[in-house]
Amino acid sequence: MSEKNREGKRAARDRLAQEREQQKARDRRRRALIVSSAVVGVLGLAAIAGVIAANSGDGDKKDASGPAAPPTGATGKDKLTIPVGEDSAKSTLTIWEDFRCPACASFETQYSPTIHELTDKGQLKVEYRLATIIDGNMGGTGSVNAANAAACAQDAGKFVEYHDVLYKNQPPETDDAFGKDSRLLELAEEVDGLDTAAFKKCVEDGEHVSWVNKSNDAFRAGNFTGTPTVLLDGKNIFADQNNPLTPEKLKQQVEAAAK
Repeated sequence: MSEKNREGKRAARDRLAQEREQQKARDRRRRALIVSSAVVGVLGLAAIAGVIAANSGDGDKKDASGPAAPPTGATGKDKLTIPVGEDSAKSTLTIWEDFRCPACASFETQYSPTIHELTDKGQLKVEYRLATIIDGNMGGTGSVNAANAAACAQDAGKFVEYHDVLYKNQPPETDDAFGKDSRLLELAEEVDGLDTAAFKKCVEDGEHVSWVNKSNDAFRAGNFTGTPTVLLDGKNIFADQNNPLTPEKLKQQVEAAAK
């Protein structure tokens, strides 16, 4: 065999070996891509499932088709206000809140000691108005069910105590824990005299859900920007960025009006 033929065969073998190595490399890349795609797919499904679980939860759905039954002692137009304090108080603080709203919990943590002090002194009347915007934004039923439970607590004369317990135990915004009757009833055990058969039935039957939804309709009709919305004698004092409200400023204004 000539030297030229041997070189040709050698070159052919080299090309064949090179092609085999290139094919092996392509096969490795393809397998890696398949595995990566599978992992991404699983993670993607897990993420979607997590979002669905966080948003929808396994909250207890209530029938909201019945008439709006206001809780005991509710006042104002359509009886959508839960009043706290003396009617003779010179100042009225209106608070629109959502029990799933983190900003509302922050407001309560900062302001509730001052608000309770002023109502106890007879200087301030508070009008609590309930909204359910977090359910609409995040999914779930926690806002509605917690508001219904708070209205049930109002029937029992325990609204303020239960209201405060709900905010102290507020779950993360994406956690629909308040959508579960079991959690709302568990928290009622922290309020003396509230853990009763009547309260349990009111919560589980969703006795005030239609009323809660009507209250939220009123919130939307008011064109408020969000919760909490805080009005002192009809003036929005919480949204003034040029003169931010503080508990001390609120106390000063109320005490001045009481003189």
